[in-house]
Amino acid sequence: MRNNPKQIALERIEILIAEAIKNAKKNPHLAQKQAGLAKKISSKYRVRLPPQTRMHFCKKCKMFLVPNINCRVRLGRSALKSLRITCGFCNHTYRKPISK
Repeated sequence: MRNNPKQIALERIEILIAEAIKNAKKNPHLAQKQAGLAKKISSKYRVRLPPQTRMHFCKKCKMFLVPNINCRVRLGRSALKSLRITCGFCNHTYRKPISK
């Protein structure tokens, strides 16, 4: 029996993102291309990216982000605890709430 195309697409997306994270420091251009290809596959096969993978893309400029390489991750100091992620390309900051 053949595998579902959406399942195959999701597996390939996971592989591409893992490789992009590995290549982010040595070859950032290749990492951006791999991440862009993963996004194209997800849109073509209408597969929603997992939440952990979605965090690796800037909400404003859609560039691939890897912590400590091309983005900054800080812990928010307000009453509502959150991660503050600042894009290294467009300086856009967005917050990801942390549940207790």
